[in-house]
Amino acid sequence: MNGLVLFTVIDIVLLIAGLAVYLWIVGSQLKGIASDLEECDQLVGRINANAASIEGNLEHVNRTGGVIAGALPLLYDMAEGIVTGATYDPEQVPARGPAVPASGRRRSRLHEGVGYRPE
Repeated sequence: MNGLVLFTVIDIVLLIAGLAVYLWIVGSQLKGIASDLEECDQLVGRINANAASIEGNLEHVNRTGGVIAGALPLLYDMAEGIVTGATYDPEQVPARGPAVPASGRRRSRLHEGVGYRPE
């Protein structure tokens, strides 16, 4: 009977030691998580402080976006009309020569800078 009591006591001591080690490991992990959550809380506080100035302007942005969204069908219809009237037809394009500047032939001043006068 003494052997059975001795093994029971040893088993209980090992169980308590195992639970103590488990609780120590879980406690250290929870401390790390708590410090990370505290840092996240500070970051979220800074983000909220920075976003506070944006909230007032969002109403203006949303109102402008609504106006633009309301005008899109009209703009689409106008674009369709432009594309329909601007269909390329090579037979309607007149033949023309090379482009000439409106002021006539351009005279370069670089020649005079190096001493050349083509007169």
